[in-house]
Amino acid sequence: MITASSIADLHAALKPWRQAGEKIAFVPTMGNLHAGHLQLVKEANANAEKVVVSIFVNPSQFGAGEDFANYPRTEAEDQTQLETLGTDLLFMPSVSEMYPHQAQTAVRVAGLSELYCGASRPGHFDGVATIVCKLFNIVQPDIAIFGRKDFQQLAIIQAMVRDLNMPIEIIGVDTVREASGLAMSSRNGYLTASEKTLAANLYLSLLEAKDAILCSDKPFSEIEQEAQEFLATKGFTPDYFSICRNQDLKAAGLEDKHLVILAAATLGKTRLIDNVCVSKQELNSSSTAV
Repeated sequence: MITASSIADLHAALKPWRQAGEKIAFVPTMGNLHAGHLQLVKEANANAEKVVVSIFVNPSQFGAGEDFANYPRTEAEDQTQLETLGTDLLFMPSVSEMYPHQAQTAVRVAGLSELYCGASRPGHFDGVATIVCKLFNIVQPDIAIFGRKDFQQLAIIQAMVRDLNMPIEIIGVDTVREASGLAMSSRNGYLTASEKTLAANLYLSLLEAKDAILCSDKPFSEIEQEAQEFLATKGFTPDYFSICRNQDLKAAGLEDKHLVILAAATLGKTRLIDNVCVSKQELNSSSTAV
C-alpha cells in the first residue's frame, strides 16, 4: 500500500493508474476505522481496479464546542487494517496541506444542508461539502463510496455531484451494525458500557416507527412524537425524529412512495444518528396481507 501525505505525492501515485485506464474508487474517512468503514473499502474493491482511502479529520465541519481536538485518531491501526484489505493508496494529509491559505471559497448545498443535523450543527454540512469537493478535485475518482448511516450527508454529496456535474458515481453502502443493532460509529467509543447498552434503543425506536407506518393508520406526527417520548424514557435527549421523503428529505405525506426515518439524539455526552428506510412497496404488501 502506498501512503501519501502530500497532494503532489498522491498525484504521482495516481498518474500511472490513469494512464493504464484503471478505474479508481475513493473512500473518504476521518479515520478511527471500524467494520462500517471496512465495508466501504470492500465495496470499493468490488467496483474498481484501484482503491484510494483518505484519512483526514476535517476541522471545518466541527462547530464551536465540538470534539475536533479529542476526535479519536488511530492512524497506525487504521493503516494495518487497510493494508489487510488490499488498499492501493492511503492519503493522510495534514490540515496545512488541505488548507494552505485562508479559505475564501466554500461549497454549500442549499436546502438540504439546513435541515435536521444542519439545523442543530450550523455550518457542519458546508464543511463536509467543501472538504469532499476538495478531495474529489484532488483524487478525481471514477467512483466514491459513502455509508448510508449518515443519510443526510449522503444526500448532500449526491446533490453536490449532480449540481456541479462531477463525473463521479456515488455508491451508498448499508449501515453496518453491532449485534445489539447499534449503528457502528467512531463516536460509539465515547459511550460508557451502560450507555452503549442503552444506545441500541435508538435503532429500536426506528424499527418500531417503521412498524407503525406499515401496520397502523397513525398520523406520522404522532409516530414521531411517540418515538421521541420513548427515547426520553431511555435516557436520551432527542434532537429530531422525522419521517421524510427519501428523495429530498422533506416531511413525508401518506402519498409518498419512498420514505426514510431520520433520528438524532444525545446519550450522555455522545450525539448519535441513525435512520431506517421504508418503501411504498412494503406499505402495499402490508395492506394486502391485512
